[in-house]
Amino acid sequence: MTAGGELAARWAALRAERSDLRIRDAAAELGVSELELLATTVGATATWLDHDMAGLIHGLTEVGRCMALTRGEHAVSEVRGRYGGVELGPHAGQVVGEHVDLRVFLEHWRHALAIDEPEPRSGGRRRSIQVFDAAGVAVHKVYLEADGGDVAAWDRLCAARAGTAPGELAVEPAPPRAPERPDAEVDAAALCADWDAMTDTHEFFFLLRKHRVARTQALRMAGRERAREVRGDAMAQVLGDAAETGDRIMIFVGNRGCLQVFSGAVERIKRMGPWLNVLDPGFNLHLREDRIASSWVVHKPTRSGVVRSLELYDAAGDTIALVFRKRDDRDLAEDPSWSAVLDRLTEAR
Repeated sequence: MTAGGELAARWAALRAERSDLRIRDAAAELGVSELELLATTVGATATWLDHDMAGLIHGLTEVGRCMALTRGEHAVSEVRGRYGGVELGPHAGQVVGEHVDLRVFLEHWRHALAIDEPEPRSGGRRRSIQVFDAAGVAVHKVYLEADGGDVAAWDRLCAARAGTAPGELAVEPAPPRAPERPDAEVDAAALCADWDAMTDTHEFFFLLRKHRVARTQALRMAGRERAREVRGDAMAQVLGDAAETGDRIMIFVGNRGCLQVFSGAVERIKRMGPWLNVLDPGFNLHLREDRIASSWVVHKPTRSGVVRSLELYDAAGDTIALVFRKRDDRDLAEDPSWSAVLDRLTEAR
């Protein structure tokens, strides 16, 4: 039996025992990447696509209504809408369609597969395009919606982007995490001065790079007037407040290849085991609340005033999710009611 055949057999045995096991979790149990596991279905339900990722993204604007799924290690964002407003550079770009709002980093879009499989609940077909990075980790998935999706346009896109199977699928190990510098080596005064001089929230990334600090390290060293650590249930409180008031918020979830942004009101908030969920018709969020190692209320200066966010991090210091108040006009000051929501959050002890 080939290596691929042996892996397929092991996966089939695992599914026979636990039919509800998701492919990502199955891959982890089998000690392989999700891409390697999915590749065993090529020729049955999966087809390789070519490496023209920019062409793929542009083509998605023609297929109608989809569900866009982006996940990090501890959170999943699912948004229903249409792809559009594509602007791509050599390494990065954005998609700003009808509800689908992405920041894409194309250097990490390495492999893509089109999946056409039975949908047991509806008796129909479930069509998806799934994109993976060099380590075989999913960076973005697109599911064609039964209501509003254009099957003929989808099939044309998959045919136009059809690729050939790699001679041997080789996944690369994820790059090692850079060690955090000791606080004593960071010029905290200079860090805070540059922080206070920001005029746009997007400058924060360059601030971190200039001072060679990790995100949580910068928050820890910035002082309470810039970043305040709050309790781990802060996300649940903020979502509950937003559901009660109907205020529109922005929730950022992503990975190194894609950042997905939901903008709007949330309604149905539900805990299920360790998962904190938003279960609305156009948006689902699934977040492992037990994996939140620290939560911060962060103040960043801009030309129109201070912008405040709730930021969630795991034990490694990686971002789980960011939450902002939705502003229709970035030139206007932030709504004071959002500051009040964040001010009510209890400080961590």
